[in-house]
Amino acid sequence: MQFIPISYYLIFCSVLFCIGVIGVLIKRNALLILMSVELMINSINLLLAAFSTYLNDPAGQIFVFFIMVVAAAEVAIGLAIIVVIYRTTHSIDIDVLNKLKW
Repeated sequence: MQFIPISYYLIFCSVLFCIGVIGVLIKRNALLILMSVELMINSINLLLAAFSTYLNDPAGQIFVFFIMVVAAAEVAIGLAIIVVIYRTTHSIDIDVLNKLKW
């Protein structure tokens, strides 16, 4: 059985992580920023699962499962916060959030 070299996973996950970082730094929409953070978390999870498979250690895959559970909770809380912000300001633009300061 032919295996994919670990260097391919490193390159692919690095590109995905960089796309997520660029999305967080450039985008002004709160939903797109949340999606970019999730992209970064998923790229790290993919790399952790690849290393776990490469080293024949199931502990990394179990750790990936727990990270995904925490990421799902983070998304639920983040979306709830975005809904509350939208109800208050009728916008999810990050620049509008400065109005919420005292």
